[in-house]
Amino acid sequence: MIKFKDEKEKFYVTTAIPYINAPPHIGHILEFVQTDALARFHRLLGDNVFLVTGADENSLKNVQAAEEIGIPTQQLCDKNAEIFKEVATAFGLSFDEFLRTSKKDIHWPGIWKLWSLCNNSGDIYWKKYRGLYCVGCEAFYSENELVNGLCPEHKTKPELVEEGNYFFRLSKYQDKLEELIDKNKLKIVPESIKKEVLNFIKKGLEDFSISRSQKRARGWGIPVPTDNSQIIYVWFDALGTYLTGVGFGKDEKKFEKWWPADIHVIGKGITRFHAIYWPALLLSAGLKLPKMIFIHGYVTVKGQKMSKSIGNIIDPQKLIEKFDADAIRYYLLNEIPPFDDGDFSLKRLIEKSNNELVANLGNFIYRVVSFLKSNFNSVVPEPDKLKVKDKNLIKKIEETKKVVKKAVLELKFKDALKNIFELSRAGNKYFQEKKPWETLKKNPEDCRNTLYVAVNLVRSLAILIEPFLPFSAEKLWSQLNLGGSVQEQDFETVDKILLKPGHRIGTIEPLFKKFETKIE
Repeated sequence: MIKFKDEKEKFYVTTAIPYINAPPHIGHILEFVQTDALARFHRLLGDNVFLVTGADENSLKNVQAAEEIGIPTQQLCDKNAEIFKEVATAFGLSFDEFLRTSKKDIHWPGIWKLWSLCNNSGDIYWKKYRGLYCVGCEAFYSENELVNGLCPEHKTKPELVEEGNYFFRLSKYQDKLEELIDKNKLKIVPESIKKEVLNFIKKGLEDFSISRSQKRARGWGIPVPTDNSQIIYVWFDALGTYLTGVGFGKDEKKFEKWWPADIHVIGKGITRFHAIYWPALLLSAGLKLPKMIFIHGYVTVKGQKMSKSIGNIIDPQKLIEKFDADAIRYYLLNEIPPFDDGDFSLKRLIEKSNNELVANLGNFIYRVVSFLKSNFNSVVPEPDKLKVKDKNLIKKIEETKKVVKKAVLELKFKDALKNIFELSRAGNKYFQEKKPWETLKKNPEDCRNTLYVAVNLVRSLAILIEPFLPFSAEKLWSQLNLGGSVQEQDFETVDKILLKPGHRIGTIEPLFKKFETKIE
């Protein structure tokens, strides 16, 4: 569990900074919604939250992609960066900074400062090098790291590169990195990947190249501050976004407020860069390490990793045209394991949306608020003395609040959602058993109790679902006529009875739409 001295502290969280040689795929959306759920939850806890995402533009992949379609690299980056930003916004990523690494005024000064700090530590030197380079990874591989002569990540044959570059003394930090990771001073989640990282370190770390010749980089990227014939290695540059995103090199007061990062959220394919290269660079620069690196798996299709060659890429832009963002968020957070690969299926997306969002959560909420509108003129009634069943449901809300909080802080999004939807089912069962449509005339006191407790549960659910289903939560909050934003609420009030008698509910509409089961 992530622990803070108190629950009104800063919380700095980042997505990875994705390459933008192509538009985003569903794997990017998984990372966006995982990161966003954490950010939104910590805002509900009252923490001061800052979320950084952005676009990794200074890579050879972007240059090659632009060359393929015959446009300038900057034009490609401008186009795709805007697409990434629009898609992230469409899926509810509540970022505070979207930083493009081509921004010379914001990003470059911090990267030059990071280079200088590492250089001042004696950790940067020049040498000629000959090695196997995968453009997809933007990384060198030794022959024993290849699988049948191919890059283990992209399944492509790396090119043989020979040139003079600047190198970073990674080997100098081997023992220190092993100690920090082993003792969880740099926490890597899940434990299985932590073990993989430690095993990799124990085999011996080799210094790595942190620059490319202007010729090989096509002159695209950040020049080495002391040598214009070289471009800073894209990973040195992109990782530095976590620093420059909070003012490093430009606004030191801002940087001191937010650094270190509390969590970096990344995919497993870039573990080495984040769990080994990045902390070593920070140690060299004399900067604090991030508190945690949360490493998620891949979104697969029929068990296979998405690939253009296979033709199984899921386009989130087309997906969101057919399904609303919250339905997709719910699927990704509930169906894809946080620490492992998970399959994406349109059929399963429709089933989960119809059976869980519509038939469970949406059904309970609509039953309560529409009954209140029809029989109480949308006004919360005055309760009499609450009975055992009423109190049992209130107790269930209290228990759910605790369990959900623990689950989210342990990055177990599915467990959190499971408990929220169990609470909704409990509300449905309570409403069905209490039969307010019968007690309305036979036992009006009992009917008032039922509606009073049920509508307060609806309020609780609005807050509970906000980190996961933010658009639906805001819509519900507005329907409840509570004013302001649900994101501004205090999570600790989830189990409080705060919808008082006399409060008038607003316009009532179903929260979720049912999707056709036929898939085109």
